[in-house]
Amino acid sequence: MKAFQVNAPHDYRVAEIDVPTAGAGEVLVRVAFAGICGSDMHIIHGDNAFVRFPRITGHEFAGVIEAVGDGVEGKRVGERVCVDPVISCGHCYPCHIGRPNVCSALEVIGVHRNGGFEELVAVPAANVHALPEHIGLDAAALVEPYTIAANVLDRMQPHPGDRLLILGAGVIGMTILQMARALGLEEIIVVDVIDERLEAAKSLGATHVFNSRTQDVEQEITALTQGEGVPLIADAACVPALLPQMLRLASPAGRIGLLGFSVQPSDLVQLEVIKKELTLVGSRLNNRKFPEVLELMASGQLDPLALVSHRLPLVEMPEAIDMLDHRPEEARKVLIQIGT
Repeated sequence: MKAFQVNAPHDYRVAEIDVPTAGAGEVLVRVAFAGICGSDMHIIHGDNAFVRFPRITGHEFAGVIEAVGDGVEGKRVGERVCVDPVISCGHCYPCHIGRPNVCSALEVIGVHRNGGFEELVAVPAANVHALPEHIGLDAAALVEPYTIAANVLDRMQPHPGDRLLILGAGVIGMTILQMARALGLEEIIVVDVIDERLEAAKSLGATHVFNSRTQDVEQEITALTQGEGVPLIADAACVPALLPQMLRLASPAGRIGLLGFSVQPSDLVQLEVIKKELTLVGSRLNNRKFPEVLELMASGQLDPLALVSHRLPLVEMPEAIDMLDHRPEEARKVLIQIGT
């Protein structure tokens, strides 16, 4: 069968590999669609410290159960599913306090073990979620990015009436925007450097958009908030140099959600944090957010297909990677169609 395999940084190809089998406690999923994520690009470039090579990447995917391993109950062949990539031990301190997404022995499908850019993939049965009837497999492949949004918003603990500032109008920024709207936040500010992305943000419900290349964002937001600042700031740009600005823009008692994996240091002025009693939270992957996202998607409150700019077959993965590397302004979410 065919799979997209990364052998080492910058060494990748669509290859023929052996068909996997479903072990005890696992199901074999025939993948229909998989999304390319920024973290997949980090693996390809050698910027992911967690990956083990060689690796079949892909942690955003959906398909149909092809086979069920020993000891699996409640799953059936032919069932349409999406897959939570977070595999935790259930015994360590984070798992014990309900934070399995930062398990001490964490494994991520597509990073530590093979993922969805292959025709068939074996995954733990506990990680598959049945799809509501009217959610298509293409939309279901994008449940995982929305769980990232749900997780960071949960970590920031929104209050009714809170303003939200989203830095970055890429795919994660847009999932945060849609999720925030679904959760009832009414005033959402989006900042980016690409006007087309900002127009897309407006179409998805952003109330204010600013281009940081052509506008003084701090001045605009200070005026908009009458000098108070913003209670919620989600860093979907993941640029370490932006942290000082986030500290200045945060309101007293504000919460800042950080999503980036950069190893570059950020300047942090302790006075800004202390005088406003700010909360900075990291957010990694998702903490059991798949049911919540599926419910919102089924109710029509999330529109995942609005994020999709390209649909390509698996054999064109190298071309998709080249586009994302050299012409990122052309793409939003790139979906890879693997099966039918």
